[in-house]
Amino acid sequence: MSEQGLRAEDIDTSRAHPARIYDYLLGGKDNYDIDRQAGERLALAAPEVRIGLKANRAFLRRAVRHVVDSGVRQILDIGTGLPTSPNVHEVAQEAAPDVRVAYVDNDPIVRAHADALLSDSATTSIVLGDLRDPSAVLDHPDIRRVIDFDRPVALFLVAVVHFLTDEEKPEEVVAALRDALAPGSFLVLSHVTNDFQDRRDAVAVYDNASATLNLRPRAQIEGFFGDFGLIEPGLVQVPFWRPDGPPPPHSEEIGIYAGVARKNG
Repeated sequence: MSEQGLRAEDIDTSRAHPARIYDYLLGGKDNYDIDRQAGERLALAAPEVRIGLKANRAFLRRAVRHVVDSGVRQILDIGTGLPTSPNVHEVAQEAAPDVRVAYVDNDPIVRAHADALLSDSATTSIVLGDLRDPSAVLDHPDIRRVIDFDRPVALFLVAVVHFLTDEEKPEEVVAALRDALAPGSFLVLSHVTNDFQDRRDAVAVYDNASATLNLRPRAQIEGFFGDFGLIEPGLVQVPFWRPDGPPPPHSEEIGIYAGVARKNG
């Protein structure tokens, strides 16, 4: 993969980017004025968005601990976003120091920040790549340096598949990634939905961003897991996936589904 032809100096600040909007709403500082404007419009259109994104991040941490506790020692995190501590590798390696983590994102600023964070690590890598090109991600030498696809891998697609349009065939993209995984692997996925509230105004915020937001119903999201077996409690709103404490206020309004599934065989 040619790093998608992108360099850090080519960062597009003329359009909001989902990773930087997410960073802003989580209280981060690695964003531009256009991202902050989009974040404020999003919070106005969907007042629960900050709670929802924090709940999504908490789900990510719980899912990391679950797959590591289940014996998996390799994680492929696609659409990783800007570093928000604790990061996936920090959570994973706290539980098991030998866990290897490969990160993928299509925003050069994510790559630049992660490069600095991971510069001395032999067990982690960061690749500038795109979910829309799964074969390029899977074949990238910096992914292969860290991940052995003949052994179980936990694939994380957390809050990223909803940036694929139906025309980009997200079911086929996710299936290509699933099919590359060995038995005993996991798929960890979260995805926004319109099932609980009408959020067309929130969707419109992304119309001029670098990726559109595509809400999907529960049945379609569940389909992304294919023949992987969803573990309990199945596909649920993010605060309710194996919570380790009381759910945040207004959790029932959060329009993000989450699930973890395992490949048998």
